[in-house]
Amino acid sequence: MGDEIERFLDNPDNEFPVVPLRDVVIFPSMATAILVGRQPSINAVEQAIETNKLLLVITQRDPLVDDPEYEDLYEVGTVVRIGVFFRLPDGTIKVMLEGLNRGMVSNFIEKDNYLAASVQPISEVEEESKELKALYRKVENLFTDYIKMSDRIPNEVIFALKTVEDTATLSDTISSHLMIDNEKKQMLLGMGNVNERLMMLNQILQEELEMLQLEKGIDEKVNERVKKSQKELFLHEKMKVIKSELGDKEGYSEFEEMEKKILEAEMSEEGEKIALKELERLKLMSPMTPEATVVRNYIDTITSLPWNRRTEDNLEIKKVKKKLDADHYGLKHVKERILEFLSVVKLTREVKGTILCFVGPPGVGKTSLGKSIANAVGRKFVRLSLGGTRDEAEIRGHRRTYIGSRPGRIIQMLRKTETKNPVIMLDEVDKLSADFRGDPASALLEVLDPEQNENFTDNYLEVEFDVSEVMFITTANVLHTIPPALRDRMEIIRLPGYLEHEKIEIGKKFLLRKQREKNGISGRQMKITHAAIRDIIRYYTRESGVRELERKIAEICRKVARKIAEGDSPGTIKVKKSNLADYLGVPKYQESEIDQDLTVGLATGLAWTESGGEILNIGVTLMPGKGELILTGQLGEVMQESAKIALSYARNKARLLELGNDFFSSVDLHVHVPAGAIPKDGPSAGVSMATAMISAFFDIPVKRRVAMTGEITLRGKVLPVGGIKEKSVAALRAGVRKLLLPRGNEKNITELPEEVKENIEIVVVSNIEEVLSAALSRDLSYGIRKRRKIGGLFDSNSPKSAN
Repeated sequence: MGDEIERFLDNPDNEFPVVPLRDVVIFPSMATAILVGRQPSINAVEQAIETNKLLLVITQRDPLVDDPEYEDLYEVGTVVRIGVFFRLPDGTIKVMLEGLNRGMVSNFIEKDNYLAASVQPISEVEEESKELKALYRKVENLFTDYIKMSDRIPNEVIFALKTVEDTATLSDTISSHLMIDNEKKQMLLGMGNVNERLMMLNQILQEELEMLQLEKGIDEKVNERVKKSQKELFLHEKMKVIKSELGDKEGYSEFEEMEKKILEAEMSEEGEKIALKELERLKLMSPMTPEATVVRNYIDTITSLPWNRRTEDNLEIKKVKKKLDADHYGLKHVKERILEFLSVVKLTREVKGTILCFVGPPGVGKTSLGKSIANAVGRKFVRLSLGGTRDEAEIRGHRRTYIGSRPGRIIQMLRKTETKNPVIMLDEVDKLSADFRGDPASALLEVLDPEQNENFTDNYLEVEFDVSEVMFITTANVLHTIPPALRDRMEIIRLPGYLEHEKIEIGKKFLLRKQREKNGISGRQMKITHAAIRDIIRYYTRESGVRELERKIAEICRKVARKIAEGDSPGTIKVKKSNLADYLGVPKYQESEIDQDLTVGLATGLAWTESGGEILNIGVTLMPGKGELILTGQLGEVMQESAKIALSYARNKARLLELGNDFFSSVDLHVHVPAGAIPKDGPSAGVSMATAMISAFFDIPVKRRVAMTGEITLRGKVLPVGGIKEKSVAALRAGVRKLLLPRGNEKNITELPEEVKENIEIVVVSNIEEVLSAALSRDLSYGIRKRRKIGGLFDSNSPKSAN
């Protein structure tokens, strides 16, 4: 076998089977046992056993790679001799290897079932000098210190070093025992120059000794703190025993205070039992331990809850009505429902049974209504915003096993109000989310269910707490995003958008006074006329609520405050219709969104959004083409389907024009719904789309100030839709004088505001024929005669239709 090594050293290009190693670097003169489990490596070992028992072992750059490629292996490895080997029952081979010499891979060779490599030997270069001897001795001494400080290397290695006289062997022995990463070991393996190898070992050993010193210092500090903590615990327990024997109770003042709080909290029997048990645990703990802090916080939380503390309700219904009227203008039906609710509470003396949910567009006063209810009945009010909440623990709390655990927000709110019957407003309940941390909407089911919330269990408390006396009020902008099970537990009260005269009164009586006080302006220093507030609403805002109106009034107040502060206006500053633009700039909106002229192919539809009702001016244009339907205005899938249904009906109706069977294959129909940048969806524009198409086909204009809503079927039936109240308010705001509603929505007419019913003629329709009769300026026979007269659909000289 020695002859084989000599031939290897003499031959610049030898071929050996290759075994990649995952997480070990084998050095020359090193004996080690390895388990070979990968099939290519097993084949390489068997090939070596059959020939000369020589292998090349190379370390992988990444130990996690199962099938290493050439680039996954280092270029320098060790030629080893196979000693004892035997096969294990699981198919792996345990091999004893002896490192012989360094080798540089010139190229890898892919054999049938294993990897081989052409290897060039790396010769050992050693320059004898006094410096080398000194370096040898220093490295040996440093490694001896390293072994003494490290508990991972056996002391027998020190004695083994004494027998080594060869400098190269010493450096390889030390390198193999160092607890350093494989990258540094690979650098040492690649160094044929012994002097350079010892220099690098000297540097590595000094760095490792410095790290060991730091680790030793940290361990000593930790041990010192542990001993101190144990000593304090021992002395603390000893002091308790001594004071107990002497009859001195002073040392128990803190625990006695906690026990007193537990007994005075009037909590449930189960809660008191758990709290006293935790107190006993706390007595046995060292006050310095983190667990003691957790237990102390738990006892503090559970004793500070309002187990039996409540405020006295003021259920004088007339006073409550007066308070609601003072705080909110309008909302007659909403206030009536709230007063009915409170009347039932007064008679039954309990709140159980109903959870109110205020649904309406932003800015109509949902949150402020909750505050007014709390103030009117004399209860404390707290608001809990649920928008964007994703974690179920926000409602139920975290278990105490987690670091930084705390109760859920319901329990936190009760602790904050110090009463068990506050008004808790769950704001934006329609904007709850869910992810891997749970579904907070499902957690709310227990909170809002009158049959379950007597025994609400928070994960942090781990004891039942009665929240049935809490008056829960929820708010939402829309209903379809609320889970059905949660929606079923609430009574829905809709808050429609404000009418123009209501906004004017709110602006004069509430918003103007609030902003004057906020900006430090007295009533004598500034006045805003009725006409100015009306123009702010018409030309500077487009909303169902009054938030934007309040912002505009605030903007005026800031400009007036600056004038007063600069001393430019010693008298009363009067904001009028004529000088409104000086404060708010150019108007942003037009008074009406309805086209004032009779136009063919233009119908007015109605939409319902989170902001309330909106007007849709749906336009249709015919042009020569290939029979395509072009839809623009960011229409959603449902709205696109409505347009296709409307076109099918309109084409069927247009057969009266006798244009020929192939006529529609040569005409394109373009439907546009402004504004183009705003996405739209829903079926309620079907009626207005069909009307606009038939208007275009028959060249008959749609009447001015007529608006419509409803879903259409292929047979021309008009089906009911939602948001009638909001749509009617938008129609009134836009100047509509006739409103066409599906017969299925006839029941909703009684819920419409009185101003809508007084100023708009409401017509219920069952089919598109009734819609056309009420909306078109002429009957269809006029359009048939006109089209036959001009001989088709397109005539550039056709005059505009008259009413």
